[in-house]
Amino acid sequence: MSIFRRLKDNPALRRIVIFMSILGPGIITGSVDNDAGGITTYSVAGAMYGYRLLWTLIPSFIALLAVQEMNARMGIVTGKGLADLIRENFGVRLTFYFFILLLIADVGNTATEFAGVAGSMNVFGVSKYVSVPIAGVLVWMLVLKGNYKFSERIFLLFSVFLLSYVVSAIMAKPDWEHIGLAMVKPTIQYDALYITTVLGIIGTTVAPWMQFYMQSSVIEKGLKISDYRYTLVDVILGCVATIVVAFFIIVACGATLHVNGVQINEASDAAMALKPLAGAAAAQLFAFGLFVASIFSATILPLATAFYVCEAFGFEAGIDKRFSEAPQFYALFTIIILIGAGVILIPGAPLITITVWTQVLNAILLPGVLICMMIIVNKAEIMESYTNSTLQNIIGWSTSAVLIILSLYLLVSGVGLG
Repeated sequence: MSIFRRLKDNPALRRIVIFMSILGPGIITGSVDNDAGGITTYSVAGAMYGYRLLWTLIPSFIALLAVQEMNARMGIVTGKGLADLIRENFGVRLTFYFFILLLIADVGNTATEFAGVAGSMNVFGVSKYVSVPIAGVLVWMLVLKGNYKFSERIFLLFSVFLLSYVVSAIMAKPDWEHIGLAMVKPTIQYDALYITTVLGIIGTTVAPWMQFYMQSSVIEKGLKISDYRYTLVDVILGCVATIVVAFFIIVACGATLHVNGVQINEASDAAMALKPLAGAAAAQLFAFGLFVASIFSATILPLATAFYVCEAFGFEAGIDKRFSEAPQFYALFTIIILIGAGVILIPGAPLITITVWTQVLNAILLPGVLICMMIIVNKAEIMESYTNSTLQNIIGWSTSAVLIILSLYLLVSGVGLG
């Protein structure tokens, strides 16, 4: 019996095959969210506050799921990227200034990815002057010499490796009862440092650039409205993966660094500090996860930035296009890689300041992205019968309002990090 006959006679098998062909955008977007900046933020949160900030992952998951679903739905229905829709609905002038700020944030984000490469390889005794240039060339080659299908398979493989943090956390022997209480009974503080850390967690869990990448990848994959239910499962799995990895990073650092009073400045510090507390294997697993996440994100983040900037201003963009077909896209991607890697090679560069404030800038810019999304996704002339439900609007607008309040508090408090 041929495979086609089997698919025809077995609806369940047919659905699995369809889902596997659609799988990618949601899981990749969710997994790459746990990048070097995110891992650093989660590690610092765990080392500083133990399990007390685990509760933030619950509202972060709800917000992430709602936002990513809207992105996927907009991409499938309109066939346009988010940047393209923002330009069409809000004008070129607003788009220009807004995207300049997003570009600055993403260059900072890219620098943190190469900082992650440098820090993780340093744990294995490799100098950043060797690891960072090699990583930069590999990232550049993957995008310029690959295609979307090949790149997506590599990205999905990277996503699986991030589960090393689960093992690393279990090896730290955490107090699960204490963790359960921290999840359901939040301990909230009102000092500026605590609010800044909460804002950093939200900023790295629901980052602005993710919304552009998610929508662009749905379009690049050629998904249609008939694929929506499978895409929704993909999105849910990606959001679950994001929160699960974040959870275990905080748990690993809370169970070891916090209880021993160890403070850290970056994720590689956490890996080094884990060695005498949880064993060499746990430290190496943590460092390996950081390396994979950093390479993964150092590819996706500049790619997403080049995508949305080119979309916003009408230039051709896409991995499947040749350099001659999309010169602006590939040039911008290359420039972001060069700046991001170059900053890390500067002796004495303030890496922790760049990392943390990049995440905070993400959170400050995110409400603007969400407001644009909320307005667009509720326009029937754009979305037809696929506009937001009442529940989706409540979650979307509530997320925007909370982030605006937290951002204003941060700015008024004048807290400085690093």
